[in-house]
Amino acid sequence: MTVALHDLLPAGLRRSWATDGTCPDLDLYSLFRARQIADPHATAVIDAKGTLCYTALDRKVRCLATGLRNLGIRPGDVVGVQLPGGRGAVIAELALAALGAVALPFPVGRGSLEAECLLRRAEAVAVVAAVEHRGDHHAAGLRDLAPALPALRHVIAAGRAGAAPEGTVALHELLRTDATDFVPARPDPDSAARILVSSGSEAEPKMVAYSHNALAGGRGNFLASLMPDKAPPRCLFLVPLGSAFGSNGTAVTLARHGGTLILLDHFTPEAALAAVREHAPTHILGVPTMVRMMLDRLERSGPEDGALPSPTALVLGGSALDETTARAASRAFGCPVVNLYGSADGVNCHTGLGHEVPDADGAGVVAGRPDPRVADIRITDPRTHEKLADGEIGEIIARGPMTPMCYVASPDLDARYRTPEGWVRTGDLGLIDGGGVLHVVGRLKDIVIRGGANISPAEVERQLGSHPQVRDVVCVGVPDELMGERLAACVVARGAQPPTLDSLTGHLTRRGLERRKHPEHLLVVAELPLTPAGKPDRAALRERLAHAPLAVPAAPPAPPLTRAS
Repeated sequence: MTVALHDLLPAGLRRSWATDGTCPDLDLYSLFRARQIADPHATAVIDAKGTLCYTALDRKVRCLATGLRNLGIRPGDVVGVQLPGGRGAVIAELALAALGAVALPFPVGRGSLEAECLLRRAEAVAVVAAVEHRGDHHAAGLRDLAPALPALRHVIAAGRAGAAPEGTVALHELLRTDATDFVPARPDPDSAARILVSSGSEAEPKMVAYSHNALAGGRGNFLASLMPDKAPPRCLFLVPLGSAFGSNGTAVTLARHGGTLILLDHFTPEAALAAVREHAPTHILGVPTMVRMMLDRLERSGPEDGALPSPTALVLGGSALDETTARAASRAFGCPVVNLYGSADGVNCHTGLGHEVPDADGAGVVAGRPDPRVADIRITDPRTHEKLADGEIGEIIARGPMTPMCYVASPDLDARYRTPEGWVRTGDLGLIDGGGVLHVVGRLKDIVIRGGANISPAEVERQLGSHPQVRDVVCVGVPDELMGERLAACVVARGAQPPTLDSLTGHLTRRGLERRKHPEHLLVVAELPLTPAGKPDRAALRERLAHAPLAVPAAPPAPPLTRAS
C-alpha cells in the first residue's frame, strides 16, 4: 500500500500560483528534458568522476527509469536514496521523477535505526544505497533491515561491477537497460515528487512531502532571486544532495534553471577550496560551520595556492550566521554573503545580493525581506495564533509556492505545525520591522532552563561569535543537580591561543548580555562535529561534554530568577 500524501494547502491557492506563472506547472523530469533539448551538450554535473553533459545524464536517467519500471516501481511509489554526493544521486532522483515515483533521499552517515524509521514510515518499496562509502556498507545494512520493512521489495546497490551484496540488485545492471521504448510519466505537477527529511526537534526525523511545483517553483524562485544575470548557475554544494538544503540541487539548479551541479562526495575544507579554484562556481551553498573551516584553511595557506575566483554569492543556511563570519567570508571570497533562513518544513527568507555582509541587528538575526513568490511570512501570537503588529515578537509562520504538502505518515505533526489555512508553524520566534524585514530571534523550544530562567543558546552564540579568539561556537545545556541545566560553550579557537571562560564571559558583559545568560562551562574543540546533513551535531557535543573536563568561570553567573506564582 502506498503511503497517503495529501496537500494541506487550499487547492485553489495552489493552482493560482501555476496559473499566474509563479510555478512552472510541469513535472521535474519534463523541465529537465526541456533543458536537455535546449542545450544538449551543456555540463550538468561535475563530480569525482569528471563531467557529465545533459544528454549523457538524460541517457542514464532513462536507462535507470526503465530498469526501475521493470522491477515494478510505479507512479506514487516511494523509493529511498542513500547515496554520496555525485552523479548517482542525481540520476536516481531524475529517474524517479520520470516514473512519477516519489524520491526519499537521506544523507549517507545516517545510522541503520534512522534509515529503518524513514523507510518504514514512508512505506518505501525500494531503496538505492552505496555498497560502501567511507567505511559504511549501506546496501548490506539496508538489506539486513528488509524483514522489518514489509513494503520494501528491493535494495539497489550502487558500486563497482560485481560488488553488489547477495540479495541486492546491482545499480550498474539497471543502468545498462535498453531505454529505447521508454515513455516518461507525466505526473500532476502538484503531486508529490520528493520527501525532505528534517532533523528538527522530534524524537524521530520529520519527513515532509514536496510537490514538483513546490520544488521547481517555490524553491526555484529562491535561487532565481540570486541570479542577477539569469544565466544558468554553477552551484557548488557543500551540503549533501540528500539533505533538505540539498534539494536545491537536482530539482532547482538542473531542472528549473539548466545549470551545473558541482558535487563533493564528502565535505572537507581542502576539497571545497580545491573545487572553488578549479571549477569557479557562481554560487556556493553550505552552512556557516563549513565556511569557517574553509576560512581557517585559507589563513594557513600560502601565496602559492592562488586567489579564489569570486562567485556571485556565498549562500549560507542551516544555522545562524554571525557578523564576524559574514565579514571574513565576504573578504575571502570577494562576493556577497547571503544569510538564508529556511527549513524543510516550508520557510525561506534571505538577505539577498544587495549587501556584502548581512546587517547586524540587536533584535536578532536579520533574515531579509520575505518574497511571496517563495514564501509569505507572518508573525503570530504563539498562544492565540493571532497576527501581531510590526515590531512585536511572536512565532514565525509561512505559506507560499514552496510550502510542502504535508508531513509523511504523521497526522500529529500536521495538526501541530500546520494551520487550517495551510500556514506552516515554524516554532521559531521573530519579528517583522517597519520596513518589512524579518528578524529571527530564537526558537520556542530551543532553550536552556537554568534555575527556572530561560536562556536562548542562539542569543549567546550570536554574541560569542564576535570574540576575537572564537572561530566557531555552539552552546548547549548541561544537566545539573542544583540548577537543572547550565549553559556550556563549545568553541573552536581562532589562532593558536584558545579563549578562557572568563574572557568569554567578560566579552559578554561588555556586549551587554546579562550575567544569568553567561555560559558556565567551556569545551574547546579542534572542529565542531557535523551531522550527516552538515549541521553542527549538538547531540555529539552533549555526549562529549558528559565525559570531558570542563573549564568553569572564576565568578558564577547571577543567581536564578524567582517567578511569581
